[in-house]
Amino acid sequence: MVKKDLTTRQKILLAVNAALEKKAKNIVILNIKNVTSFADYTVICSGSSDRQVQSIASSVGETMKKAGTLPLGVEGEKGGRWVLMDYADIIVHVFYEPVREFYDIERLWSDAPKMEVAEDTVEVKSLPKGM
Repeated sequence: MVKKDLTTRQKILLAVNAALEKKAKNIVILNIKNVTSFADYTVICSGSSDRQVQSIASSVGETMKKAGTLPLGVEGEKGGRWVLMDYADIIVHVFYEPVREFYDIERLWSDAPKMEVAEDTVEVKSLPKGM
């Protein structure tokens, strides 16, 4: 059986839902394809401790791997302060909340279309048009 390549939107949903499983907070999806050339989307989320950050990143990595998608690279997993996962068309950032506030990377793409995932969300099933 050959696995079909996932669409960018499917990858985003997998990453976001894997993060939600580990109680990630303040999840934001930014459509950066018209703002930068290195990716189409970035997913940013937070954990309240270094262990939670590592758990969220591990969940995203395992979920993507099971779906047949491996990252081009992963940085920061051991420290648990800021994990960057590069899946070519999407970049996933998992932050320890104070580190996220300090770097405020959302500011870099403030003109990009943005989707915020509500705190009480259990699963994201689709992305709205324009995202």
